[in-house]
Amino acid sequence: MRARRLGRGFRAYLLPGIVFQSVLIGGAYATGREIVEYGAQYGVAGVWCIVALGLGFSVMAVLTFEFARRHRTYDYRSFMQSLVGPLWPLFDVIYAVMVLVTVAVVIAASVRVAESVLGLPEALSIAVVIVLVVVLEVGGRRQIERFKTLGSVVLYVSFAVFAGVVLAGTWENIHHVFQAAREVEIPQIGVPALLFVGVLYVGYNLGAMPATLFVLDDQHRFRHTLLAGIVTGIMATVPFVLTYLALMGHYATGDVLLAEVPWLEMLPGSLTPVYAVVILWTLVETSTGMLHAVIQRVDTHLYSTGRRRLSRMHTGLLTAAILLAAVACSRFGIIALVSRGYGTLAYGFLLLFATPLLFRLLTRRL
Repeated sequence: MRARRLGRGFRAYLLPGIVFQSVLIGGAYATGREIVEYGAQYGVAGVWCIVALGLGFSVMAVLTFEFARRHRTYDYRSFMQSLVGPLWPLFDVIYAVMVLVTVAVVIAASVRVAESVLGLPEALSIAVVIVLVVVLEVGGRRQIERFKTLGSVVLYVSFAVFAGVVLAGTWENIHHVFQAAREVEIPQIGVPALLFVGVLYVGYNLGAMPATLFVLDDQHRFRHTLLAGIVTGIMATVPFVLTYLALMGHYATGDVLLAEVPWLEMLPGSLTPVYAVVILWTLVETSTGMLHAVIQRVDTHLYSTGRRRLSRMHTGLLTAAILLAAVACSRFGIIALVSRGYGTLAYGFLLLFATPLLFRLLTRRL
């Protein structure tokens, strides 16, 4: 009985954060490029971006989990129908684009790193990833939950080790950057603007929130959604902080901040093979979470229109097709996808996802 209660507690309080973080880490943290764009490029002043995104992730997670609990909407189609009514098809469009852009970013980084560090041909890396993601999607919910739980531990430990190694070697540089900021503000940008940058980062990554919906059915009380939301916010923010500090060790020279894959430039050669394996793992994690939300969406639509649900074969074919489309998008390059695609999509998610949730909270109609 006690083990069963512990299991329910894990699923109510920790599993949503694990799923969210496992999707987030691939599109947001694996390369380090996003932390440059939404924090590190502003030097010490980027701390204000971290404040905004830490609070933003926690608040939006709590509101999302509580809305899903009250309305019993555990797939993003029913969730968005309850949230924005007839405007819900717009979210479909934005979410589909976001999935392609995010997976494309990780594919571009993973293939490049695997080829340059491990010597793996591009086609082989892509084929392995597609096979693994298809197997997980066809395996269903429980298999995905187990994989993400194990995967999140591996990813968290790996990036903590990477950050620790980089911080140990550049701590004096980091200290100098923060010390210099006391004398001269670097760069000259206002706090409201920096907070807005953090809000934009949260806005884009709200696209990862629907990937958590399928594990929220074990949340039955407000304390479940409250604590799970806070845990989710913390889990989403810690990797950003570690990567930001690592980048501050190279802020004075600026070379690393210009790289497509900053982590690859910061790590010593002895760790780059490990990083290559880890970033391939993040591609599988991110793709699995995001595509599961898409598959649920399609499956729910088929069921609601009186047609057969997706078979395992159809699930596998749909998964492979989306991944191949993301491979095509990856040809645009990491920097272009992050700097242009992320910012544009952020406004869409803030408008269609964050604003209605905040409005319902303020009007007490959550």
